[in-house]
Amino acid sequence: MKKATLFTLCLGILFALTSGCATKEYVKQQIDPLVDRIAKLEARVAALEAKMPAVSGDAAQALKEAREAKALAQEKMKGGKECSCAEVEAAVKKAEAAAKRAEAAAEKSGKAFELHQKK
Repeated sequence: MKKATLFTLCLGILFALTSGCATKEYVKQQIDPLVDRIAKLEARVAALEAKMPAVSGDAAQALKEAREAKALAQEKMKGGKECSCAEVEAAVKKAEAAAKRAEAAAEKSGKAFELHQKK
């Protein structure tokens, strides 16, 4: 009976010693890929945050150009028949180009904002 009890006790101690905690190396293996991914994401967010003032500036510039084109078109409309078709077409093209730039800048700003919100 003593042999069985001693065997069970030894088996329990052996089991307790072999099923220990995770080693530092194992934890490092598990964490390293996550650290790399987080570092890459932080770099992307930093790059986007650096671009935000430029995008905002682009949007402001496009808005300014659109207002100028609108003012020019209104000025030409007041003149009535004095303006040529070429002048009106040029004003319209300028306004369309400014609107496209404003839309592109707004889209970039929206994407940057969404990424910033996910952060």
